[in-house]
Amino acid sequence: MMDGEESKPQMENRRTVVALARCADYSAPGIADGVRSVLDASKIVVRAGSRVLVKPNLLLPVSLACTSPAVVAAVCAWLLERGAQVVVADSPGFGRGPVVARKIGLEEALRPLGLAVCAMDEPVATDLSLASGKARFRISRRALEADVIVSVPRVKAHSQMRASLAVKNCFGCVCGLSKALIHAREGRDPDFFADCLAALWAVLPPVAGVADGVTAMHVTGPSKGLAYPLGLLGASDSAVALDEAVLAALGLAPADTPLGAALARRLAQGSAAAGWRAEYPLRRPEEWRPVDFCFPVDLSHTSFAPGRLVKSCLRRIVAACRN
Repeated sequence: MMDGEESKPQMENRRTVVALARCADYSAPGIADGVRSVLDASKIVVRAGSRVLVKPNLLLPVSLACTSPAVVAAVCAWLLERGAQVVVADSPGFGRGPVVARKIGLEEALRPLGLAVCAMDEPVATDLSLASGKARFRISRRALEADVIVSVPRVKAHSQMRASLAVKNCFGCVCGLSKALIHAREGRDPDFFADCLAALWAVLPPVAGVADGVTAMHVTGPSKGLAYPLGLLGASDSAVALDEAVLAALGLAPADTPLGAALARRLAQGSAAAGWRAEYPLRRPEEWRPVDFCFPVDLSHTSFAPGRLVKSCLRRIVAACRN
């Protein structure tokens, strides 16, 4: 796991390394070399025998909506070389993680490493402290009992959160159908849902991040946006710091996104001096700043309507029967 046993607000109150690098495409061996370079430079510390949950974004079986299999496999290889006990898991809103992994090629990419994608199962009812009260999420035991989580999102625009990055990707630690139910119950207000996501991050083990922004999604998201050749890879032992750096590379401040604002409030409450000074050993965010990368201007109050909820249930039942 990462050095230190600090609470998250304390852990963030320090210098934080964010390694950013350019990578033009997903071809081998360049993509594996690129992932290795940002992980090496990020100063993420992994102890032999530590339990590491690698959390890709497996939204649905559409390649652009998911983290690239090549990036996920490269992250896992790097962790295995350091003696970590690696588990790869996700809980998509539609279908099941192992099924999505098979359809997008992640199952095949992980096979040489002796790994397979697992479901986020064994839900643990967990109360989250919110600014307006409490919420209860059913979080997978796999996530709660990990020494560290490595969130590996694809960089995407998002119709509700404006951007979907490493912290937002942690929503997949919530078990199965619970995600759809939470969207239906809590997803009507972007700011309230962002507070829920920030509270979820706060109860999880330390969350590091590796950003797949080689080909990003823009205009809208998280599933129906357009491909954008951003050419960015990033890594940090702080998912929050990584998200801020990627947002800066795209010309946004944390306050420009509901989740970034919610995280800032939570960190400020934890310590009067909460925050960090980011160090960039490779490239700096301002080396990107694409003028034609589009985010949603008006955020939607997205929720799983009854029809979508039923559809999600049916997909899970069909996937379970096929397995």
